[in-house]
Amino acid sequence: MKERVEGLVAQFQDKELDGVLISAPENRRYLSGFSGSAGYLLITKANAILVTDSRYTEQATNQSPYFDVRQVRGGWNWLIDELKSSGVKKVGFESQDMTVSSYNNLIDAIKGDSALGDVSMVPAPGLAENQRIIKDEEELKMLQLAIDAADKAMDLVCPAITPGMTEKEVAWKMETAMRDFGADAISFDTIVAAGPNGAMAHHQPTDYVIKQRDPIVVDMGAKVGGYCSDLSRSIAVGEPDETFNKVYDTVLGAQLTAINTVKVGMTGEETDNLSRNVIVDAGYGDNFGHSLGHGVGLEIHENPRVGPRSPDVLELDTVFTVEPGIYLSGWGGIRIEDIVILRADGAVPLSKARK
Repeated sequence: MKERVEGLVAQFQDKELDGVLISAPENRRYLSGFSGSAGYLLITKANAILVTDSRYTEQATNQSPYFDVRQVRGGWNWLIDELKSSGVKKVGFESQDMTVSSYNNLIDAIKGDSALGDVSMVPAPGLAENQRIIKDEEELKMLQLAIDAADKAMDLVCPAITPGMTEKEVAWKMETAMRDFGADAISFDTIVAAGPNGAMAHHQPTDYVIKQRDPIVVDMGAKVGGYCSDLSRSIAVGEPDETFNKVYDTVLGAQLTAINTVKVGMTGEETDNLSRNVIVDAGYGDNFGHSLGHGVGLEIHENPRVGPRSPDVLELDTVFTVEPGIYLSGWGGIRIEDIVILRADGAVPLSKARK
């Protein structure tokens, strides 16, 4: 964790900061190792402090040996005291995470102490998020375990889907299998969209009864050590119809085109276009309404963004999803998704589930 904190501090000069207040749970875990649900980090050039309540003090001490762990009851008195003792003047805060109410209470507390008249809180979103784009070896290990759990569950359950099962039944079998294969939790609510429901990209499983020849979209993920996987496969029950074959081949071709041709230095928009152009050329451009992909790690959706109008540059060793889809109202949908890592010679898929 020391290297991660040092990486954050190294950004202070460009941002003209003396310190930063970390409130986002994923950033708190990334920088400190603390996985509890309550707490803040105050990181300055001289100190790394973790505050939490009595429920988590022992856990934080065990998980965050690099940090000065302090038990607090709530409120901002701890921060006021630290600002006065440290002499820190310009503090960044995570404006993408902190609520307006919390921010207002913090500013009121600072204004209420005359000794802090020259202290300012400055919006500083994205410092840790941008650092998290490139995963270290321990992160890649956890991520691969999460990917493996989802892959194995998908390969186990998909062949066992039969007419008469409901979407909810399939979702539960997928979630149980991921747990059996080592997942700590699911990384998001499992999507099972059968028949016409597949036209809704984020359909929630229902009691819809699966029928012979129904197309089915399954989108799911496992979580291991805090790291998320994200996997989509599309299947047909029994013999697929002509529409399934045509749409599936188009989506698969679009996905493989992006995986096989993306290069270090491309933007998210350029990468999205690699797949989108295939789908547009096949006549389905209006039926691909979402982005090609996104970063994944401690959050299921994180930087970089891989989609239309995304200026994010894909750097060496970036991890992201490639998930083109086509959705036809009244029929259903096809989405195929893998997580890849971008190496010097191109993208390497980390997902291995059968297609």
